Formats: sequence, structure tokens, C-alpha cells
Amino acid sequence: MRGMTNTLTIGERVAWYRRRRGMSQDVLAGLVGRTVDWLSKVENDRIELDRLSVIKNLADALDVALGDLIAEPSLMEWVADSGTKTIPRLSAALMDYRLITPVSSPSPIAEMPSLVSLAQEVDELWQAYQASRFGYVTTLLPETLSRCQTAVEAYDSDDQVQARRLLAFTYQLAATQMTKIGEVELAWIAADRGLAAARITGDPVAIGSLLRSVAHALLAAGRFREAMQLIQDTASYLDPHLSDPSPELLAVHGTLFLTGSMAAARANDTDTTRTFLKAADESAQRIGQDANHVWTAFGPTNVAIHRVATAGELGNVQVAMDLGPRIDTSALPMERRVRHALEVARAYSSWNRTDDALSTLLAAERIGPEQVRYHFLSRQLVLTWIKRQKGRPSSTLADLAHRLKVLD
Repeated sequence: MRGMTNTLTIGERVAWYRRRRGMSQDVLAGLVGRTVDWLSKVENDRIELDRLSVIKNLADALDVALGDLIAEPSLMEWVADSGTKTIPRLSAALMDYRLITPVSSPSPIAEMPSLVSLAQEVDELWQAYQASRFGYVTTLLPETLSRCQTAVEAYDSDDQVQARRLLAFTYQLAATQMTKIGEVELAWIAADRGLAAARITGDPVAIGSLLRSVAHALLAAGRFREAMQLIQDTASYLDPHLSDPSPELLAVHGTLFLTGSMAAARANDTDTTRTFLKAADESAQRIGQDANHVWTAFGPTNVAIHRVATAGELGNVQVAMDLGPRIDTSALPMERRVRHALEVARAYSSWNRTDDALSTLLAAERIGPEQVRYHFLSRQLVLTWIKRQKGRPSSTLADLAHRLKVLD
């Protein structure tokens, strides 16, 4: 089903796979510890299925990937600043055999890249990602990866360490970008390559940052418990460096626990979610204000929006409704603002405040159309609203559905 159509809700996909497996509703409901009535309502879109912990349980019972049920897009849309060479080109760069085999000849170095210009190039790509320009980032990443690799081969001593650091952060961006658009396998390759480069530098900021990307790849694959354990192991690795930390290390440390809080929430582990959020908040208080060290957008506001996101994952709609609409995200990068807006829209929808949810989603689309298009929450919210309509959907809702490619 993945890649065939985006016009089915998650509930309809559950029903499709259940029938393909030859399962009755009784059997599937029993496997996930639910009633037949609950499953019937899920499959008929009378219960909104938006918690990844629940969706993952259904995917496991049906023996399919999480992405199969949430309909991760398999097509990156061409946009004005992306061109027509996107995911396949980046995939080819990540799977270049010459990067992993000792018997291949080194790439010829036509021109030694300037580390200053290379650092600026990597920073500009990260800023483009934070501005939700996903197509643009995906298109330019292969060339930047190539230049970083060339720099690693061209320089030695301290300059080579800096080149490896830039290579690590470029791979991290590739992993982050691929996770965002549902390309889990490519995200894993990029995170692995980036971590290998970071470990050689011995820099705890780079290593901690890349380990967080590995955790994100685990999250995207639905391996929530493994992601939680990785967060704990990484925190233990970073602990000796926190006696007199730089703001960059504090940001990496805090963002690491925010990732852990999402993993714990998706694993339905309320206590660990709270523990991780508390640890993140302590790092945010040590920094003292919102900042964007190492492209983390980390600070008190990012902690607050994760309180909303984890509440949504845990089904605590009251908490999400009480806190979500009141958080001012205007000073954060676009990617963070849009992601929070999706959580607020989910909370409104859960309270049957569909008009408010739609308004929130439309406002998010105006500032970050690519991000809204690729996130499963926006697609599933719109599909659910349309299929619950007794008559024809409003022109506003129908137009949004067409833009998200969820309505034929």
C-alpha cells in the first residue's frame, strides 16, 4: 500500500492489511489488547488514530512497517528551488561504495575546499532545513557531502578534524531530512556515516548530536524502546563533560532528552517521559534562553512544545489543549513553529473543534507548506475530517486535501 495512494486513512489501511492477512476483527483486536468495537470504529474512522504507540502496536500485529500504516510519502514533490533531482540523487550519494570499501581508489581532488566556505555552506543548508525548505536541502546535500569528503581527504592534522566535523554535521542533516520525509533506511545510513565521522573527532558535541540522529532514525522505524536506551547511554557518555559545559554541549544534551521524551511517550512510558522532560528543562535553564546552538533551536520554548507533543502522544488531550495554544513560538525556526502547530491542530481535532484545527493547519501551511505536506498528522487529520463529513466538504477543506494529495 505504501506509495500507491495517500487517500486512505490509517484506519482504512488497518482494515486493508487485516483482510490481506486473513485476520478477523476478533483476532486483531485480541492481539493489540482492544475490543472488537474499538477496532471497528478505528477501521470506519469513528475513532481518530493519531497516537504512534497505538499505530505501532497495530503494525506489529499485522507484521507491516510503521510507515505502511501512516502512509509515509514515497515521492518528494518538485518545488521552485529543488529542481528535478531529489531523493534518488541523495540516495546514490549515501550509497557510494567508494566511501566504505578499502580497495577503491581515492577520489581525485580537483580543488581543495576552503574550510571557511565549507562551514558556511553547511550552516546555510541547516538554516534552509529549519526554514522547512526540504526539497532545496535534499537537492544540494549530495554536492555538500562530496565537498566535505574531499576536504577530509585533502587536509591533515587539526584541519582534517574540522573537515570531519563538518562531514559529520552534513550527514546529520541528511539523516534529519530523510527522517522528516519518511525515508527511514536512508536516514539510518546517513546517521551511521555521520556518527563514524564524529567519533574520529573525539568532540562530544558532534558525537552527542549524531547519536541523537541515530535515535531519531530508531523513532522513525518505530523502535521506541531502543531509542530510549540509546538516549540514556548517550547521556551517560556526556555526563563527564557537563561540569563546565559550553552552550553548544548543553543544547545537544537538552535536545537529546527531548528526543528521548518523544520515544518514551510513543512507548507509553509516562514516568520516563517526565524524567526526560525534566532533564531537558534543567539544561534549558542552564542556557537561560532560547537559542539555536548547533542548529537545535533549544531552550525553554522547545521544552514547552515537547510537553505538548508528548501529551498528544500519551493521549493527554487536556494538557495539550491547556498548554499548546498559549505557547509563543514566533522566535523559533520555521520547522519548530510548524511542528508545534500540527500538535495544536491535533489537540483541537481531538476535542472536535475542527474549525480551529483547520485554521491552525492552514496557518502552518502558509509558512511551511512542504513540512505540512510531508507529515502524517496533517494528511490524516484532513482525511479524517473529509470522511466524517455527511455532505461535500467545504471548498477550503477540499482545496487543502488536494494540495496534500489526499483527495483524488
